[in-house]
Amino acid sequence: MSCIRTRHVLAAVLAAAALAALPAGAQQQQNRISITTGGTGGVYYPLGGGMANVLSKYVPGLQATAEVTGGSVDNLKLINAGKSEVGFSMVDASWEAYQGVDKFKDGKVAARTLLVLYPNKMHVVTVDGTGIAKLSDLKGKRVSTGSPGSGTEIMALRVLEAAGIDGKKDIKQERLGAAESVNAIKDRKIDAFFWVGGIPTAAVTDLAASPGMKLKLIDHDEAADGMNKKYGPLYVRSTIPAGSYPGQDKANTNVDVWNILVVSDKMSDDMAYTIVKTLFDKKPELVAVHQEAKNIELKNQPIGSPIPFHPGARKYFAEQGIKVN
Repeated sequence: MSCIRTRHVLAAVLAAAALAALPAGAQQQQNRISITTGGTGGVYYPLGGGMANVLSKYVPGLQATAEVTGGSVDNLKLINAGKSEVGFSMVDASWEAYQGVDKFKDGKVAARTLLVLYPNKMHVVTVDGTGIAKLSDLKGKRVSTGSPGSGTEIMALRVLEAAGIDGKKDIKQERLGAAESVNAIKDRKIDAFFWVGGIPTAAVTDLAASPGMKLKLIDHDEAADGMNKKYGPLYVRSTIPAGSYPGQDKANTNVDVWNILVVSDKMSDDMAYTIVKTLFDKKPELVAVHQEAKNIELKNQPIGSPIPFHPGARKYFAEQGIKVN
């Protein structure tokens, strides 16, 4: 065996021995964790990437990566399967997973809230020339209700239902993510699409800034009452302020739903505490990635999640004088 190869083998053996000699807690921290997000055109993915960078930079021995997924439903199922440690989710999808209903009727997900993020804003998006000015105009149109496995799809079908529209029969349904929906509407393959995300959402900005396209956001806040009556107090009337997107000259009335970070109940208390503390301590770095991170505030924690908080997260918030469920 050559001297160089001998040195490499010896170094590997010594590294393994050093790891084995570490206390159990330290060995546990030599971990990789996956943060499951959403499509590349939304807010989950860039913000998840920012979180992964912060955790990898400031938590010794931890390497976090952000993964592209279909969104909330996929993320909850990945956590349940042990294939993801942290996931972004809308609270309505999380509540269904916790209860084991609808898309989770095969079994409950032992999900726990890590922290409340920001309010997700439903967008009902079209452009001039489609003949769509109000929700009822969607009947008979080609409409994307969000990608399979997304929280957008759950909420889109509920908005349509509240408006008296059957999302499976009364529209020509497509199931595309934000970026794919924008490309389809540019190519005139669809007439409108639903998207639930923070503002600004990059894909919607891209559409609004495209030559020859005039963005139209359809008012739909009246759907909130019917949605809450059937599914519980998960949705709130809100607005997308004028100027949120290029050429948007008036406010759009919409429905909001909160976003949360979810983890399995099997995550250690120490890990959950460390993640929450680090993300709050380094919040300015997250804001630099996306402005929606400004809404990650202590005051929002008690009001934003219908599923229990992880004990490690509760410990951190208790230290800050915040009581959560």
